Formats: sequence, C-alpha cells, structure tokens
Amino acid sequence: MDLRIFTEPQQGATYDDLLRVALEAERLGFSAFFRSDHYLTMGGDGLPGPSDAWITLAGLARDTSTIRLGTLMTSATFRHPGPLAIAVAGVDQMSGGRVELGLGAGWYEPEHTAYGIPFRPTKARFEVLEEQLAIITGLWETPAGEKFSYSGKHYTLTDSPALPKPAQSPRPPIIIGGKGPRRTPALAAAYADEFNLLFAGLEDGEEQIARIRTTCAEADRDPDSLIYSASVAVCVGEDRSQFLGRAEAIGREPEELLSSVSGTVAGTVAEARVKVESYARFGITRLYLQVLDLTDLDHLALIARELMG
Repeated sequence: MDLRIFTEPQQGATYDDLLRVALEAERLGFSAFFRSDHYLTMGGDGLPGPSDAWITLAGLARDTSTIRLGTLMTSATFRHPGPLAIAVAGVDQMSGGRVELGLGAGWYEPEHTAYGIPFRPTKARFEVLEEQLAIITGLWETPAGEKFSYSGKHYTLTDSPALPKPAQSPRPPIIIGGKGPRRTPALAAAYADEFNLLFAGLEDGEEQIARIRTTCAEADRDPDSLIYSASVAVCVGEDRSQFLGRAEAIGREPEELLSSVSGTVAGTVAEARVKVESYARFGITRLYLQVLDLTDLDHLALIARELMG
C-alpha cells in the first residue's frame, strides 16, 4: 500500500508547521505530501488563519527534494481555470515535476461567504468543474507553438498560447474524488488518472469503486488505467493507551474512529493493519492519511515503521 500524508491547514497551521511535516514525511519515505484547499476553519479558531494551497505548495516545491506534492481537492469555485493551469504548471516546474492536481467542485459554503467568493448551486458547480477539467487538461496538452480555444457555458478561451507547460509530460496527474453516484464517476472516467474515495467507510467505498469501474468500461476506458485511492483519518498508537491519547488530542471518539463505516485507519498497530488490508481487498492501492495533529511527528514515525510497505 502506497502511503501519503494529507493535512488540513485551515484548522490552524503556519507554513513552517507544514514544512516541518513535509520534510519529516519525505525523510520517513512517504510518497507524497498533500494539503486541503480551504479558506475557513471547520471548528476551532483556525489561528493563525488560512493559507493559499498553491502558494504553500510553491514554497514546498523549493523546500523539499523528492516527495510528491498536491491538493485534495483544489476547489473549482476559487480560481478561473486559465490562471489555475498557469499556477499549477509553474509549481510543477519549481518542483522538478512532482505535482499532482486534485480538483473538485467545492462544497463548503461558509468559506465562500466569509471571503466574498460566489457559491453556485450544486448542478452549476459540477458544470464548472467539468469545464475546468477540459480547459486545464487542454491547455497543458496543447503542443508548444499551437493555440487552444474553448467555448462552454461558463468559460470561453480564444487563441490561448497555452503556456507555460508543466514539467511533467503530457501533464501532471489529475485526481477526482467523491461519493456522487453519477457525475463523479463520469468525470473520473473522462479525465482522472486517479480516483479518490473521500472518507468513505468500507461498504460505501467498495460500492463507489465498483461504480467507477463500470462507468469506465461503459466509456471504453480500461478500469485498470486508474489508480484507486482513499483519504482516511489516521490515529494509530503502539498500544491502546497511546491510541486513546491521540484520539483525544484530535477531538475524535475512539469508537467512531474504529468503526467500519468511518473512513479511518485507527486503533493499535494491529487494528490499523487490518483496516489497511480491508481497503486493499477492493482495489485501493494508495491511502492519504489525514494527519490532524501536526505537532505529533512521532505519529508519522510509528506509521512509517509499522504500516509502510
């Protein structure tokens, strides 16, 4: 199982906090460091305040060496697709080709209200997401020296030079995720290199993966051409006492963390291994471990020692 570290800095983190975790994750051998793309805390005071995902990743691109970097998920409501394509391509160049773009429709209305960002109804947000996927991939994949144009309901591009190009060719990997039964599988089949289950329990996750595979087959795409991954909250202890202490530190109930209907890898090392194996049984090959206590670097070391490989 490929293990990656996933952080939620809107809950309260400086750049230095994130850098410390990213460097330790890199040292320990985790394959990637990802962060959310949010502008408002979802509990607590959120101090010192939010940071922009792609500005953060630009800094990490220069301050790390080998670990891959990305978002779960960049919100299509926050940025126009042309400037987003430019920003991500630039960070990919800065990192030497280590960037991955998770892109979603956006969902947290209070952060839009708090920072003056328009928030459309669900149907319109998915239309915007689909157009952004078409535009961003189109800009990156347009051969150098040629122009890219696009005409849609929400965006029109005319004779774009489609520059700059990312370091990765033909483009950085695209990650699409979610639990939606219809639009999400269709978008994943059309655009994704990886499909990510966002905090889904085992039964729901298995059903969604089956749905994605069926949709791919119906679209004449090999279902095995996607990577299937899951985002899970992680809370592991060497023994029961340490697990309970870490659960208390992140404000989660132990029973909920251990439930099969929760998107978690939790408990003692032995219990966490069972959960990892349960995800692997229905085709998940990569886990994004949501680390909520960014000060507990011993937690990362335990996971690397006991669960990696």
